[in-house]
Parts: sequence; C-alpha cells; structure tokens
Amino acid sequence: MTETVTNWAGNITYAAKELHRPHTLDALRTLVAESTRVRVLGSGHSFNEIAEPGPDGTLLSIAALPPEFDVDTTARTVRVSGGVRYAELARRVAEHGLALPNMASLPHISVAGSVATGTHGSGVRNGSLAAAVREVEIVTADGSTVTIGRGDDRFDGAVTSLGALGVVTSLTLDLEPAFEVEQHVFTELPLAGLDFETVAASAYSVSLFTDWRRPGFRQVWLKRRTDQAPVDFPWAAPATEPLHPVPGMPAVNTTEQLGVPGPWHERLPHFRAEFTPSSGAELQSEYLLPRSTAYDALYAVDKIRETVAGVLQICEVRTVAADTQWLSPSYGRDTVALHFTWIEDTAAVLPVVRRLEEALDGFDARPHWGKVFTTPAEVLRGRYPRLGDFRALVQGLDPESKFTNAFVRDVFGD
Repeated sequence: MTETVTNWAGNITYAAKELHRPHTLDALRTLVAESTRVRVLGSGHSFNEIAEPGPDGTLLSIAALPPEFDVDTTARTVRVSGGVRYAELARRVAEHGLALPNMASLPHISVAGSVATGTHGSGVRNGSLAAAVREVEIVTADGSTVTIGRGDDRFDGAVTSLGALGVVTSLTLDLEPAFEVEQHVFTELPLAGLDFETVAASAYSVSLFTDWRRPGFRQVWLKRRTDQAPVDFPWAAPATEPLHPVPGMPAVNTTEQLGVPGPWHERLPHFRAEFTPSSGAELQSEYLLPRSTAYDALYAVDKIRETVAGVLQICEVRTVAADTQWLSPSYGRDTVALHFTWIEDTAAVLPVVRRLEEALDGFDARPHWGKVFTTPAEVLRGRYPRLGDFRALVQGLDPESKFTNAFVRDVFGD
C-alpha cells in the first residue's frame, strides 16, 4: 500500500496490497467482484489480525459510503449503513423518540464491525449488539447483494460472521421507545462472599471494575432505567465525585454520573460521544464464560492477580444474555464477560494472556473475536457447536473463499 494503515491501537500494521475506500455501492460491488481476496476494515477497534487480507489482498473500508439512517417509527426499526458508528446512529434514533436496547462502553465503533465480532454492552437481560439485528444486507463475492433476515435458516450465522461472508453494507435493527437512565457509581465492592447474580441484576446495566492489585472491585457502575426500580446497592459506598474506570484518569470524558438522569444514549456508554479517542496506548483481551461460573472464575483470576496486575490498566466484568448466533461468544448461554485492558507492550502482555487462559481453563471460555488471545484453534473450535453449519454457510456464499483470511482459516481449520 502507498499509505501505512494500522488498527486503532497501532499494534497491527496491515500488509494488504491495497486499501480502497469506495464512495458508491456500485463502485464497491465492482471492486469486490474484481478482487481475489478482500477483508473489511471497520473502525479498526480490533487488536488482532481479523481484518488482515494478507499481502496479496485488498483492504476495504466502507466509511466513505453515503451514511443511511432509515427510521421506521411504526415498526420501530432503523435501517443503517454498516460503516456508521454507534454514536451517530444513537443520535439519529433518539431524534425520533426511539432507542437501541443497549450500547457498548465506547460509542465510536462501527455498527457492522461490532455485530460481526460479537461486541456487547452489559445487563443480565441484554443480549449482544447483534441481538438487535433483524436483517443484514451483504455484498457477496460476485458483487451481488444478498439479504438475510430473521426466519431465514441462514440468519443465525449471518450476523456475527467475522466478515467471512462478504461486505455488510446495511443492517436493520430493532428499536424501542426512548428511555432515560441514571448512572450510579459505587466504590470498593468486596470479592469475598460476592453474590454475583444479585449484583449483576441490580440495574439495567452493571459493570464491575478492578485493577487486581488487591481483592475486590474498585468501582461498580450501575445504569438504571428511570422506568425501573430504584437502585438498592448496600454492598459498597457510593462515589462522591465522577470517576474514570481507570484509577487516576480524569473523568471529564466519561458519561454523567452521580444519579443525574439523561437520555439513554448519553448514559449507556461509559464515554461521551463528543470525546473522540485517539489511537489507544493499550491492548485488550476478553473472555466470555457461562454466567453460572462467574464467582469461581473471578476467584481463579484472583489467584494470579499479581501476574495480571503487572501489565493491566483495568479489568471490566459485564454480563450478556444468551443468544442464538452461531459464532457469538454468548451463543446458547447467559454469559459473564471478563475484559482486560492491558498496557501497550505485546511482549510483556502475551505471557500474561497465556497464564490467564490457563487459569480460566475448565470454564469453557470463549475469547472475543476482536481481541488479543492465544487459545489454540483446535480448542476454540470445540467451543462452538454450530461451527460446521457456519462452514457450510461460508461455502454457499463464498465458495472461492474470497473473504477468508489467515485468521479465519486458523480458527476454523480450513
């Protein structure tokens, strides 16, 4: 490529032969049809080579396509172009008095890339972002468009698809009436005797943060819908000032706290939409486990906390409701997600990631597809019971494996 292209964190420099940013759907279709190997780069907020097409491939960005926001207030849906980021989508939806069911902690990520990798927010009754998708439009290998919606036998393989089926140009999402949210933060929640199920269900969305430098959680963020029961959280002290999830960082760019109610899209993310993050001096890993194992898994991490803390900025613990997406890390089970934001030092982080994965062995942990992990491919394959169905779907839509890169081949054994 004539330009150097990296991911958001800068730990991946893409080796693709060329980068294209088509401005029209026709140009995109032609480009796809004429290419031999294609991968799509979303907002770049992945920390591994999931988007790398290889030195002979084409890296494609759909960020320059005309943004589309087709809100149907009667059906309570929105058809949105895949390159749009959640911050802008949320604002447009809110203008119509509607809401997305949930959002991730960072609103600056693209819609298509987020759902393709199983990205999520938090809440015991809230599914991943892919759970809101009711229809997906994909430009396939020959440049034609296929639309796959709920009720289609292929649907549960078509949304969280790792980009292996084609270029997702638009999605239709379910909406609901707009609601307001209060954000309450508590400090120093003990791990000993933790009733995880009760804590996780104490608000619409709950996040626990710890640096693992000592047992327990430094902060608990509760996002309470104002149309639901008041917060009752007797296990920790309420914060007296706004806090950043990472201890010592200024809270100016976080969403408003201290119980001040506000629109859903200004409270569900942890960070403000108007705050545009630069390349992050960090790496990230995340492991999603059966929620029933949460307490034991947290204690397993606590046993190696000195090892983890040495390269950790912050760990966030969230919950995700079970879904039916074949490649979703929350497939078939209510889930607890252990997210680790590491320092920006791959050589120092990777041995700790391996040690962490050893500690979580036996918990059937599924790594987030867009994060740093070292779980062997043969182990990973055994944790997705519908993997064979997905392989068949790929073969049907992309028989020449135009959208299959080294990452996908390694994971799926193809």
